[in-house]
Amino acid sequence: MSTPLLKPTPIVLLLLHLTFSLLIPPALSVVPEECTAESGSCFDKAKALPLKIIAIVSILVTSLIGVCSPLFTRSVPALHPDRDLFVIVKCFAAGIILATGFMHVLPDSFDMLSSQCLKENPWHKFPFTGFVAMLSALVTLMVDSMATSVYSRKHNVGIIPESERHDVHQEMGVVTAAHLHSHGHGHGHRHHGVAAAAAKVEPTSSQLLRYRVVAMVLELGIVVHSVVIGLGLGASSNVCTIKGLVAALCFHQMFEGMGLGGCILQAEYKWLKKLVMVFFFAATTPFGIAIGIALSSTYRENSPSSLITVGLLNASSAGLLIYMALVDLLAADFMGPKLQHSIKLQIKSCAAVLLGAGGMSLMAKWA
Repeated sequence: MSTPLLKPTPIVLLLLHLTFSLLIPPALSVVPEECTAESGSCFDKAKALPLKIIAIVSILVTSLIGVCSPLFTRSVPALHPDRDLFVIVKCFAAGIILATGFMHVLPDSFDMLSSQCLKENPWHKFPFTGFVAMLSALVTLMVDSMATSVYSRKHNVGIIPESERHDVHQEMGVVTAAHLHSHGHGHGHRHHGVAAAAAKVEPTSSQLLRYRVVAMVLELGIVVHSVVIGLGLGASSNVCTIKGLVAALCFHQMFEGMGLGGCILQAEYKWLKKLVMVFFFAATTPFGIAIGIALSSTYRENSPSSLITVGLLNASSAGLLIYMALVDLLAADFMGPKLQHSIKLQIKSCAAVLLGAGGMSLMAKWA
């Protein structure tokens, strides 16, 4: 099986290095008092710490439940990827991901990059959030396209010599014709050999390659915004907001994990690759919270450098998640043959999307 084109480990390390390099300096910089001070009855570091520990455990557990549940559905006939219920659940999870981008990540970026703690020029003169989100969606499209192309080419290299590939395809045509005329009369050893050669030429369909690229790119987008969310939660001392945020994040992680888990299941990876992807999804938010706790004494969420860094990362994540939800998840399913051949299934899937997006949008009231 081919090595995944996009490896999560170096991406996460690069992201964390970038985040730390930009977030640590604000602790040493001098900024207006109203942009760094945390005051009020809700701010209590001693009371916030136990809530953060609870958040790490609860988010880790719900993330594992969400992302692993689709991977163990093969033993449940009703939830097999070929069944209608699987498509409906996947559409529900895609609605969750779409609402996450539009209702949570994107508004946060707008708020941060339009903060009064930032200079008038250039942050209040140009809509950086929309610009970065647009660029992120376009870059995701390019990566999606090129990754599929490269993945397909790497898949075909060395499987069968190019000089023999034409002959095999010709013999495949002969076998097909012979099969139509001699169905029920058995097949010779030559036909079986050609069929085996044909299987070697295309052991993995183009659709399966698409599933693998989609799973990797979607994981990348989720990992980026999960680290940012976890960092913000871990660094916060606002007890009033942490309580609601933990509940919202548990709901979010569970159903977003179901969407990612469905993509991983369709990609048909080996168990080792599945475990790696599950680990990175489940561990990134708790790890971000732990890093936020470590930086809570120096990190100031309203300092200019923090606002710029997190705001731009949120805008990038929003563009990626919106693209993935609309193009690679919803459009791929709704324009696919399964839903196109069943109006009833389309209606159910539409309802699932609206329910998922509506539920996640409602969570924006608390987080």
